[in-house]
Amino acid sequence: MSSTSSSTSVFTAHSTLTRYGWDEDWADAFAPYAAEGLLPGRVVRVDRGQCDVATTDGTLRADTAFVTPHDPLRVVCTGDWVAVEPDGSPRYVRTCLPRRTAFVRSTSSKRSEGQILAANVDHAIVAVSLAAELDLARIERFLALAWESGAQPLVVLTKADLVPDPVTLAYLVADVETAAPGVTVLSVSAEHGEGIDVLSAVVGGGTAVLLGQSGAGKSTLANALLGEDVMDVQAIRDVDGKGRHTTTTRNLLTLPGGGVLIDTPGLRGVGLWDAGTGVGQVFAEIEELGRDCRFHDCAHESEPGCAVLAAIDGGELPERRLESYRKLMRENQRIVAKTDARLRAEIRKEWKRRGAAGKAAMEAKRGRVR
Repeated sequence: MSSTSSSTSVFTAHSTLTRYGWDEDWADAFAPYAAEGLLPGRVVRVDRGQCDVATTDGTLRADTAFVTPHDPLRVVCTGDWVAVEPDGSPRYVRTCLPRRTAFVRSTSSKRSEGQILAANVDHAIVAVSLAAELDLARIERFLALAWESGAQPLVVLTKADLVPDPVTLAYLVADVETAAPGVTVLSVSAEHGEGIDVLSAVVGGGTAVLLGQSGAGKSTLANALLGEDVMDVQAIRDVDGKGRHTTTTRNLLTLPGGGVLIDTPGLRGVGLWDAGTGVGQVFAEIEELGRDCRFHDCAHESEPGCAVLAAIDGGELPERRLESYRKLMRENQRIVAKTDARLRAEIRKEWKRRGAAGKAAMEAKRGRVR
């Protein structure tokens, strides 16, 4: 049997998994494991070294001991497609199929490790509550990670019913759009069902991950998309729009209109993890302006002929955007440097070069004063 016919037969045999995102490409990747008699499945939940896996035999509980590597980015994660033993007690996950996309952040530990939050995601929904003042810098941070993951970001402004004036709401949407070039921004009210049909149409048919701070209304939004109260919802504090974590694990749930949704716990810390490309996409206008700077390594700080600073002086670029860009680029550079010796050497060299340039400029200035 040819490899093509083999993968087609694998796809047909497990076509009931299509509601979880199974397709011919996954069947092709799984074909070698099918020959070993293993079952394909998608991880819908992970906790304490075990996971729930959706298969054609139903949702199975499996141990991940065989695929627990030293690299934290290779551990079994919600959204992974895996090969599971057809029977056994305990039953084991034997391998993970190569991921198409992965949403990764840095941990708060001093070991500079990455933490994978969701795998094989098509849409990254960044939920932002309108019950509190908009934090555009935080939105930009989420979007950088989303772009870097390979997924298509989407910003959803929740609790739009708390902003009854349509003009004010339009201004808030416009503010977020300036911080999210190339990203769709939707305002919704899960409480009243407003905008949910549009959001369902956007994310339907693929895999979406729901991200945001605790109190952003993610669980309420998830229930609205699911059409039933699956996720627990708790009241938030009126003073700051924050609340307790209502979701404690990452869960993959099928949507009634097609596709699946991965709900995640509220994220207090959203550290970058090797997200240079993502940062560049969030600040695409700055990257574009930077190509016209006089110096190719312009830091957009005080260099002559800087097109970015000229755009700020001309009112074309908000200074807040440049400050946010600098902050995220510095943070990302620090994270990457901790695991890249060559980059650390380059950064030290650049610091010395700038220090010498600053010293020379100061001496020249003193010479002119004399």
